[in-house]
Amino acid sequence: MVKFELGYFLFFILIIGTANGGIEGVIKVNYKFSGSERTLTALKAHDEKRHLRLLAGVDLPIGGTGRPDSVGLYYAKIGIGTPSNDYYVQVDTGSDIMWVNCVGCDQCPRRGYHGLELAFYNRKDSLSGKLISCGHQFCKDVNGGSVSGCYGNNSCYFNENYGDGSFSMGYFVEDVVQYDLVSGDLQTNSTNGTVIFGCGGTQSVDLRSADDALDGVLGFGKSNSSMLSQLASSGKVKKMFAHCLDGVNGGGIFAIGNVVKPKVTMTPLVPNQQHYNVNMTAVEVGFQFLNLSAEVFTNGVNKGVIIDSGTTLAYLPEVIYGPLVKKILSWQPDLRLRTVNDEYTCFGYSGSVDDGFPQVNFHFENFLSLRVRPHEYLFPFEDLFCIGWQNSGSLSRDKWNLTVFGDLVLSNKLVLYDLEKQSIGWTEYNCSSSIGLKDEITGSVHLVGAHSLSGASSLTAQMALTLSLLVALLHYSLFNGES
Repeated sequence: MVKFELGYFLFFILIIGTANGGIEGVIKVNYKFSGSERTLTALKAHDEKRHLRLLAGVDLPIGGTGRPDSVGLYYAKIGIGTPSNDYYVQVDTGSDIMWVNCVGCDQCPRRGYHGLELAFYNRKDSLSGKLISCGHQFCKDVNGGSVSGCYGNNSCYFNENYGDGSFSMGYFVEDVVQYDLVSGDLQTNSTNGTVIFGCGGTQSVDLRSADDALDGVLGFGKSNSSMLSQLASSGKVKKMFAHCLDGVNGGGIFAIGNVVKPKVTMTPLVPNQQHYNVNMTAVEVGFQFLNLSAEVFTNGVNKGVIIDSGTTLAYLPEVIYGPLVKKILSWQPDLRLRTVNDEYTCFGYSGSVDDGFPQVNFHFENFLSLRVRPHEYLFPFEDLFCIGWQNSGSLSRDKWNLTVFGDLVLSNKLVLYDLEKQSIGWTEYNCSSSIGLKDEITGSVHLVGAHSLSGASSLTAQMALTLSLLVALLHYSLFNGES
């Protein structure tokens, strides 16, 4: 995880449903780099660092991007502790651990993005804060067994090293995290849940840049250490989530729970993979299938396609990238190609790209397909159009087979992740509209739309659009008076 890059979209709505139904809740989230200058170099550097982490098996904060022409991230304001204090944390679906910087972090910046005054968590200031010992089951789980040299009530430490050389170190604590319950359509009430998270004490230079710094990271990955898994294990939520990134207007939806509107076709996740991998079976360009062998889609350690909203573009192995780009460019054989920044294939074109270039369809198991239109895989740069497909084989010899679909492919689609059934699916959708989240006890469906983060204007006037994290508690917890 480098700088915990998390997104390009201006905002989206994050919804968490209950395990057995109940009321939804909200954590409001903002897009950090709305209005950032477009730079191809920053965009590619973002993805390359991220893929180093994926290949190194690093399961720590990375995030979602929305526009293939700028670099940014998402962040949420959440409350932690009793009494509650606010923290701005970067939201990341590709990592597991939630952590915030703590008192005693001498090298952590005091001010972050846009001069935001950063907060430092102090367990001793919270009536509900607890230290997690090295003998705690959570500590054993994240370390893959008993911790060597653990005795007494020694702390459970984490030392996360990333493929690009960055790192974060600290220890684990337990405290309550505050969020809002949805009591009806666009109506909320405050509640909380207990979560074990990291107390950051040391960061590498890469992670403490004052230009990008926030208070911490909120991870929603697959492992049992994520906030999602912890809430699910306590019976508060279902292990299901979704996102819908609006590539036209900015913003969209990011949801966790039983989304029933719209309906989505699912395909199985590849077993025993650290990330969200699915099996691709064919590539279709302009209604013609590329002549690819079945081995192309199954070769290598990283099986299948990694679905990763933290990646900006889409990365394909040479054996797919070459034929795909050749077929696309064959629709306009007279183009004069240019290479920008020694890595992007670009060209001048005055017509409508949707009329002049083919749609691309990727096919997956269970008859699921993913359509990418020309205006989604061709992005403007100055007076040119550049191809968003990237050759992962050019990154290094050991990554020739890496296939990653980022927001260039995922935008304007509702993508559902069902970790209970180990499946994933998507459908084309108007991401500026609402989705339906079902209360499985009452059977009612709550429509959730975009929300504004009231405090956003104090950070930057550009951040008018926001993301909300909606969380639903179990029906029984409401009637039993749990907070």
